[in-house]
Amino acid sequence: PQRTICDGIEGLCMLLRRFSYPCRYSDMISRFGRPVPELCMITNEVMDNIFNNHSHRVSQWNGDILNPHLLQEYADVIHAKGAPLENCFGFIDGTVRPIARPDQQQRIVYNGHKRVHSLKFQSVALPNGLIGNMYGPVEGKKHDASMLVDFNLLHELEQNAFSPTGEPMCVFGDPAYPLRVHLQAPFRHGILTPVMEGYNAEMSSVRVTVEWLFGDIINDFKFLDFKKNLKIGMSSVGKMYVVCAILNNAITCLYGNSTSEFFGLNPPSLQDYFT
Repeated sequence: PQRTICDGIEGLCMLLRRFSYPCRYSDMISRFGRPVPELCMITNEVMDNIFNNHSHRVSQWNGDILNPHLLQEYADVIHAKGAPLENCFGFIDGTVRPIARPDQQQRIVYNGHKRVHSLKFQSVALPNGLIGNMYGPVEGKKHDASMLVDFNLLHELEQNAFSPTGEPMCVFGDPAYPLRVHLQAPFRHGILTPVMEGYNAEMSSVRVTVEWLFGDIINDFKFLDFKKNLKIGMSSVGKMYVVCAILNNAITCLYGNSTSEFFGLNPPSLQDYFT
């Protein structure tokens, strides 16, 4: 049986080194002084530990950062930044993450729009710079609206997305999403009046922040941007992205990011987020 001993800090450092830039385990030997099998085993163990203990913070409705008082605070800063909606607390969008071409079932993961084999994730971005909710991975060919149905987010919104006074709160998405009380999208049918076009432009100017968050994950964890390393069936590609999203939230709690600076809203402390 394995008798490898490693403390949590060293294991986390290994995982961060592995994800920070495309590298081989052999490239990490000089820094950590361990053979490749140990590096691989420890890194995977730490990744599994983070996923098993903390994935619920993004995969489920997180009441610690999505309670009525905070939803109202998010909506206030978004409205103050120029959004016409007064009850929008976040932005929803899907992201396509390229992967290596699989040996089997290639069509299922092929995204015709981006023309890549990929996995997709759908996230809700908050104005404090955190990813408030994430669903995925799903096959690359799936449409954003289909992901929304599978996500069960609408049900969560209907149950939980209310202000302290009981008013419904909403997220804002692109034209691919249907219109609901708790889910708003741009005007897109018929002839648009100048007022409608102005509404679309103003909401688009704040909705772009969800793209910034997707970019932050890839900028901090460049391993995810090297698709030749991302082989489904050989590694836990979907789990990697979710873990990196959690780690990115941790980085945001420590240092903030462009989204939190844009809205002028600080994220919670690291201790508060993980308590």
